[in-house]
Amino acid sequence: MELALNQVTTIFLSIALLTLGMFLIKKVGFLRKFCIPAPVVGGLLFAIFATIFKSLGWLEITLDTSLQSLFMLTFFTTIGLGASFKLIRLGGKLLVIYWLACGFLALAQNAIGVSMAYLFDLHPLIGMMAGAVSMEGGHGAATAFGQTLEDLGIHSALSIGVAAATFGLVAGGLVGGPTVKYLISKHNLKPTEKDDGIGGHFEETEKAIQTDSFFIQTLLITFCMALGTYLGELFSAATGFVLPGYVGAMFVAVLVRNMVDRINPNLVDMKSISLIGDVTLGIFLSMALMSIKLWEVAGLALPLLVIVFIQVVFIVLFSIFVLFRLLGKDYDAAIMVAGFTGHGLGATPNAMANMAAVTERFGPSRKAFLIVPIVGAFLIDVFAMPIIITTINIFN
Repeated sequence: MELALNQVTTIFLSIALLTLGMFLIKKVGFLRKFCIPAPVVGGLLFAIFATIFKSLGWLEITLDTSLQSLFMLTFFTTIGLGASFKLIRLGGKLLVIYWLACGFLALAQNAIGVSMAYLFDLHPLIGMMAGAVSMEGGHGAATAFGQTLEDLGIHSALSIGVAAATFGLVAGGLVGGPTVKYLISKHNLKPTEKDDGIGGHFEETEKAIQTDSFFIQTLLITFCMALGTYLGELFSAATGFVLPGYVGAMFVAVLVRNMVDRINPNLVDMKSISLIGDVTLGIFLSMALMSIKLWEVAGLALPLLVIVFIQVVFIVLFSIFVLFRLLGKDYDAAIMVAGFTGHGLGATPNAMANMAAVTERFGPSRKAFLIVPIVGAFLIDVFAMPIIITTINIFN
């Protein structure tokens, strides 16, 4: 039996699975502990059941995911609009060091992934999907670039990227706390700040969302999307270099944000931008994950686990012996290591959860809660995206 869902029903199903994921996260401690995203929970559950139904010969479900690329494009544009250079100046020297370390990590993760792919006699771009794409990039980049690679003829790239991102997400939650505890104990580190009841978090002042302001943000987003996709197409046509439209839109958004800041610093409302980004990311991820074909990655489970394991070992060693020293070998450096292992293997929420768990026990660190979210949320892509795109064009 075959069931084909149209465009509207597919969107409804993706939102329903996203809502189910939110409900399950509230009820299941394991999911909360490792900060598993709601669309990953709901989407993977559907993918698992769809695989079982297909394997038993009961039902084959076909989805119309034609709007997935629109949600993906919107999300990456909101990331670009969050990249204010004023925040970089606020973070100072430590932010630049941390940012450069993230850029080096992206390069190293791709080198590890591609090298291991050759070892297992796989296509090098399959290895890249277990590199910076799914490790630093998380599920968002894994689904975006996975679809790009499948369009280029790399079979199962999306499913492999999602699986690697899931393994990395769990690993990032597992190794962050023990790594930092080791650093704090070995160097007898103490926080330099008093606990003010907020755990050292850096938060912007909350503002109510207004209709007029919301439409201005929508205007900025759609302008960046339109211009970015056209420029991406022109760049690819002129150079022969693959540049996905969402990457062009993100970098146009970075330029627009910082030009707008010079004219009117209050024009960009990050609360509205973040809301639009969260909604579009949730739907985009849910739609991508519920449509993956798990049976396609079953034969690659062992190579995938080995590659992710090596990625975990590398980031722990790099954090302890290089990054911790570069950041000053103090308590703030140790807390930033917790964030680094979190979003270096999974996502920024993973980084925040790692840091929150450590600071709750040992004390606050405002520097860490300022620097890690700024880099993890958007600055990381300034290095990671060109590295990933260059890797694709080298090995395509």
